[in-house]
Amino acid sequence: MKEILREIGVIARALDSISNIEFKEYDLTKGQYLYLVRICEDPGIIQEKLAEMIKVDRTTASRAIKKLEMNGFIEKKEDTHNKKIKKLFPTEKGKKVYPFIKRENDYSNTVALEGFSEKEAETIFHLLQRVKNNIEKDWEYVKKGNRRRY
Repeated sequence: MKEILREIGVIARALDSISNIEFKEYDLTKGQYLYLVRICEDPGIIQEKLAEMIKVDRTTASRAIKKLEMNGFIEKKEDTHNKKIKKLFPTEKGKKVYPFIKRENDYSNTVALEGFSEKEAETIFHLLQRVKNNIEKDWEYVKKGNRRRY
């Protein structure tokens, strides 16, 4: 069997490394840009939903969100109906950085798909969605305290 996940991992780490270098001037590090993008695209999202979207544990999400808040990229606001719920919103600073992050993402997509036809790009997208869906089932299972059988 081909080492598909190894290849996906190499791609993900390379892109993450590039992003961390390019976003350093904005004081965004260690994948914080992922959180900021999701918050900009879904203002008012709650921390638990954000962690689920990115597929990280609550502690990791909490740490990244705290740094984004301390650096002025996002703010937490109480829910009008339930004071225990804190919703996440981008600040003006966060909104200003978002277009740059989006342009970097679009550029990386273009570079990654260079030489592929539109049909091939669609095929890759759909196949990766299937891989993601398969992995999400295990992620949910393990997240609930279960262990996979190898």
